Formats: sequence, C-alpha cells, structure tokens
Amino acid sequence: MEIGVPRETKDQEFRVGLSPNSVRALADQGHAVFVETTAGVGAGFTDADYTEAGATVVPGAQAAWEQDLVVKVKEPLPPEYGFLRKGQMVFTYLHLAADRDLTECLLDSGVTAIAYETVELPDRRLPLLMPMSIIAGRLAVQFGARYLERQQGGRGVLLGGIPGVKPGHVVILGGGVVGTEAARMAIGLGAQVTILDVSVERLAYLETLFGSRVQLLYSNTAQLEAVVPDADLLVGAVLILARKAPTLVTRSLVQQMRPGSVIVDVAVDQGGCIETVRPTSHSHPTYTDEGIVHYGVPNMPGAVPWTATQALNNSTLPYVLQLANFGLAALDKDPVLAKGLNVQNHHLIHPAVQSVFPDLVR
Repeated sequence: MEIGVPRETKDQEFRVGLSPNSVRALADQGHAVFVETTAGVGAGFTDADYTEAGATVVPGAQAAWEQDLVVKVKEPLPPEYGFLRKGQMVFTYLHLAADRDLTECLLDSGVTAIAYETVELPDRRLPLLMPMSIIAGRLAVQFGARYLERQQGGRGVLLGGIPGVKPGHVVILGGGVVGTEAARMAIGLGAQVTILDVSVERLAYLETLFGSRVQLLYSNTAQLEAVVPDADLLVGAVLILARKAPTLVTRSLVQQMRPGSVIVDVAVDQGGCIETVRPTSHSHPTYTDEGIVHYGVPNMPGAVPWTATQALNNSTLPYVLQLANFGLAALDKDPVLAKGLNVQNHHLIHPAVQSVFPDLVR
C-alpha cells in the first residue's frame, strides 16, 4: 500500500505520524511511504533519516495526502480539508465530539476516518490514547507549576513548599490515566494532592497506588464546592469516550478560587470540563479569566515531540501495519481496530459520536 505522512499544521505541533523506525517496518513489508519534507524535523528526524529508512520524501502536502492511507497525529485542519477524498483512509486523532465542522467535512468527503482515541480493547482500555494521556497528565503538573510562578501571572506558589511553609494544593478532576499521572508528578514535587472521581472502584485502586499521600474523594457537587476553591492548581482530567466532557466546575466556582491560581484542563480537546476554559495554543497557551490563569492547549504532548512521537508510534504501528497489509478488511479482522472507525462512506459510524450529532446520522 502507498502511505502518506504529511507535516502537521496545528500550531507548534511537532509530532509526526510515523517515525523512521515505523517507516522501516512498513518498507520491510513492501509498502511505499511518502513523507512530506521536514515533517519529522520538530521531533528530531531529518529527511535523510526517512530516506535511509526506505521512505520517499516529497516536497509538499499534496503528494503526502494523495496516498491511499494517510497517517497523522492531529485532526485535519480547514486548509487540509481539500485533500480528503472518497476511498482514502485517514488514521489519526480526531476528537469529533468537539468539532462539528470537521465531522461534516469528513462526512461530505466520503473518506474512511479511523480515530486513535476510540480504538478500544475488550477491557475498555484505549491503547492509542494511553501514551499521550500519560504524557499530558505529567505535563499538566509541569506546566501548572510553571504558571504558578509570579512572573507567569500566578500566585507565586512553589508546589512542593519548603520546611516551615505549606506546599501547594493540586486538585485533580478524574482518576483515570491522565489524573493518575498528574498525581504522580504532583506527589513527586511534594504537593498536597486531592483526586476526585465518580468510580469507587477506581478510587480504591488509586489508594493501592498512593496510600495516604493522596486525598481520594467521591466526586459530587458538594465535594467540588469544598475543594476547588482551595486549589492552587486545578487539573481537568475527565474522559468520556468520544463524547464531550461534562462541565464539572462552573464559572461561579472558579470565581471562588484564589486569584493567581492555575487551571490546566486536559479535557479541552473534548470540550473541557471547566466552564471558563477555552482552547488555546502552544504559541499563546494561557489567558486570565476571573483572576485565574487558564491553560487550554489541546495538543499538550506536542510540547515534547521527540518523546511523544516515539511513544505514539510504539502503540500505533501494529494497527498501521494491519491497515497497510489488509486495507479496509483490517477492520473486519480486528474488532479492536474496528472500534476506531468514526466515519465511512458518508456515514457517521461510531455510536458515541452519533449520540453527539444525531442530526448527522444518515
């Protein structure tokens, strides 16, 4: 099969769909890979690296997009919509619940769109979302600690404190992969940590990980009203598969936080779970609303592209190989990969996305 790897166009998105090692694995099985020039430079991979791995480096996006299978990292942006065509497969993160325009474009084009984030194992784990969730969770605290610095607009709080001065308080909404990794980082810095989740089973599991180092609370309105105002760093880590994140923290509750506190909402790519959060970019990552510093970059792992590209490829390559070897038949052969199918032949396929856009179901 002929596979295209275009350069990412999202603001300061330096990850790349296939690493040179992945290209070599595909080339060894007889597939032709066309990589747009400089697509991997931001992640530390030169055009020469791709050539040596067996790829053909092409001069522009058109040549990468005209292939039968296109492998990306982030969703197609409006300047790329014209490249989409019937009979083509696109394998990437989509997060359609937060993007009606893209959903409509995919439907109109007739493309087969397979989303990393909805590839699902029988035990409900999301193998292609997990590595980026780990990175995003860790970065949430890393960035949060930075923006708490006074020069960045924050309160001037050191999350770990020092002897004689209490540490900062990190409140995490959601105890899944993102929340767990955020907690690891916050504990490592010496912060006071609280995690809220609606699953008692998950809270019990987190107790086996963290013991008494973390306060574990069942998430409800009363608990949110009790702990959110005391947060120096509030991390949104809520995920509902292929659906818009619920709004857990209202504007009125944000108003009760101390001025200069920081909010990092990792759920922003699914609409966000905090009312005052809106998408930002790596170029302009923060804004202040109600006196609180908000960080809403939807592609956080793009900040560490060398690590993130390799972590992502470790997980995506087996599925890319299936699509390359068997084409659309791979979806019939592997029910896990089939869960990733969001749009095909002008139809919205994934049930969760259908529930978000019932008027687009044909």
